[in-house]
Amino acid sequence: MNYFFYHNRGFFLLLLVSTLILSCKTDAPADNTAIESIISSVTNAHVPDKRVAIFDIEAKSTSIGYVIKGETNLPKALESLKEELKSQQITYVDSIEVLPSKTLEGHIQGVIRVSVANLRGKASHAAEMVTQATMGTPVKVFQKQGSWYRIQTPDQYLGWVDGGGVALMDHEQSKAWKNSEKLIYTQTFGNSYSGKTQNAQVVSDLVFGNILQLVSEQGDFFEVMYPDGKKAFIAKSEGVPYNEWKSQLPFTKEALVATSKRMLGIPYLWGGTSAKGVDCSGFTKTVFFMNGMILPRDASQQIHEGVLVDETGDFEKLVPGDLLFFGRKATDTTQEKATHVGMWLGNNEFIHSAGDVHISSMDKDAENYDEFNHNRYLRSKRILNQKDEGILYVTEQDIF
Repeated sequence: MNYFFYHNRGFFLLLLVSTLILSCKTDAPADNTAIESIISSVTNAHVPDKRVAIFDIEAKSTSIGYVIKGETNLPKALESLKEELKSQQITYVDSIEVLPSKTLEGHIQGVIRVSVANLRGKASHAAEMVTQATMGTPVKVFQKQGSWYRIQTPDQYLGWVDGGGVALMDHEQSKAWKNSEKLIYTQTFGNSYSGKTQNAQVVSDLVFGNILQLVSEQGDFFEVMYPDGKKAFIAKSEGVPYNEWKSQLPFTKEALVATSKRMLGIPYLWGGTSAKGVDCSGFTKTVFFMNGMILPRDASQQIHEGVLVDETGDFEKLVPGDLLFFGRKATDTTQEKATHVGMWLGNNEFIHSAGDVHISSMDKDAENYDEFNHNRYLRSKRILNQKDEGILYVTEQDIF
């Protein structure tokens, strides 16, 4: 055997293996255009509104190919994405988390435990408040980030709530809470107390629509339990057993008007949907909820519900309780955009939240004429007693 080759065969073997590895190495994808186009197409088909669905998927180009990462609560949309990638013969590493997250260890349901919980666009108190949820609202829990939880309310709206705002529950705990007898708080504002007197220590504040577990009746007070287990007393004059309240809902335009006027003067709050502060659609949402109907969160969602009453400014067609929508009208180059909503009261007046909750008029000669909104009027819709997919009735759906 050749002396040189014998003593250097290790070097030649290493060189041969290195050459084979290099020749078999997969080049990194040139760009993400094709795969991003597929993700975009699937998103448009399955997730028309990211306010109510999670499909945060992205593709990363690496030295070994594509890595698809992100999270979603839409298994069917994810399956559609995978099928499309397969049909396009695109290979990838799957790093997508299907929510709810396994790190929640089964605590994928919850109930809002404070009078009003602020839900934000990101897991931070500095992030924009996108909506609110009131005490007793059942929520789906999707994931945790630090001390924050990503949740979804019965109207399907998504947001992040800090851990102090929600009582996490597993399936059995959620079932037990849901099957318990409830009480709904019917005053605009108030308190619960540690004893059967309003001179006792305050346990917490309460607002319109708060729902608690009803434990017992004791004289002039209801004994209640919060979603986190603490107990308190509420004056009977300020609350009603939930089932009794449901059975007495009139579903009338007069009831809507009466409820709306109880909120006069409440300040405008971006993202607000409670008596502590409301934006325009949060106001209409609260009014309808206290009358047994859960509407979609935003004006741009509410405008798609109900039946069309008017779109020309003929306010004689309207009846109290109809919703008026305002915003940017469609042009040849821009789409219509509903950015404001109010509720018709009759007598050429409507009530809405802008600065605060107040009454404005469509009569140009009236002292409270609202020229700004008159000029950007889009249309009016009748919501009361209408059966649409986006309208939930507490008398028909077992929500609470």
